[in-house]
Amino acid sequence: MRMAELYPVGKAVEIGSLTFTAEDIVRFARDFDPQPFHLDAELARHTLFGGLCASGWHSSAGWMKCFVPFWAGECRRLAAEGIAPPKLGPSPGFTGLSWLKPVFADDTITYSVTLLGSRQLASRPDRLINTFLCAGRNQNGDPVIRFESTVLEFV
Repeated sequence: MRMAELYPVGKAVEIGSLTFTAEDIVRFARDFDPQPFHLDAELARHTLFGGLCASGWHSSAGWMKCFVPFWAGECRRLAAEGIAPPKLGPSPGFTGLSWLKPVFADDTITYSVTLLGSRQLASRPDRLINTFLCAGRNQNGDPVIRFESTVLEFV
């Protein structure tokens, strides 16, 4: 089965949710993005964000943290139905990463993936390149992250 047969182009599929606790925000920031508005709630109140918020890289990593178990579950589901899941390879990259709104402590982000298109590689007819819109919305339905990713598929 190919991705384009599994997921209709343009239809968003929720892949999971993640709640960003203050402790998780500070831990991630300490390791990867040590800016005051990610590290200290009191200092963060006096910044343009007005409160402790997650690094954009943290919200990006949250998307992957939800996608990996989602995809593993999809592969198990398809195998149980006797269907060979698409054979995905690595991603050659992404474009248009936008952090649209801050992710504050205790926000829950629901992530999604939408297949935008799939095409055969001219140089490698045994491979497809799939383009996905990857996104996340907070508990109020506000978009907080968006990017387009490409993923190889072996056929």
